[in-house]
Amino acid sequence: MEKLMVIDACMRDAASRTRRVLGPLVEELSKRYEIETVVLDGADYQAVGRRMLAERSAGHVPEKTVALARRLAAADRLVVAAPFWDMSFPAVLKVFIENMSLFNITFRDNGSSFDGLCRCRKVLYVTTRGMDVHTGDPLDGATPYIRAISALWGLGEVYTVAAENLDFSTPEQIDLRIGAAVAAGLELCRDF
Repeated sequence: MEKLMVIDACMRDAASRTRRVLGPLVEELSKRYEIETVVLDGADYQAVGRRMLAERSAGHVPEKTVALARRLAAADRLVVAAPFWDMSFPAVLKVFIENMSLFNITFRDNGSSFDGLCRCRKVLYVTTRGMDVHTGDPLDGATPYIRAISALWGLGEVYTVAAENLDFSTPEQIDLRIGAAVAAGLELCRDF
């Protein structure tokens, strides 16, 4: 069975609107993939700063980080779930990506170009946005970043499923918008 890794950066746990979209999609994908879920909470990884960069340059990366980056690189599909925060996504997701961006594991370069080393061929980015910001809008800083990381790591095509304008909606409207995002996501899952 092929492997799918879910990166869950939904910070509000049971109250997460993004998880309301993610749950049915993962349930559908679990019929075809072996699922590994990585739940980020902010205490898992440190931002790559001066000390960590010096350690990496000296060849010191925690084995736990290397092992997870290898599993990510070996996954056939990737699902990333994160709410829209401050025009992008929570910092814990960026910190996770920095930690997984390991030379000769997720990518390599020759000083003038790079090659992605990941096996994945499709990425599903699941998000909810409180504001009326659409995928592709210049205010959406998250989707372009996910696409850029996909290019660096060689992850393949990125598909975005989003429920939008949730902060300015009634509970009924929120349910309808989340339902529409789930339906769109389930349609994507058919060929994912």
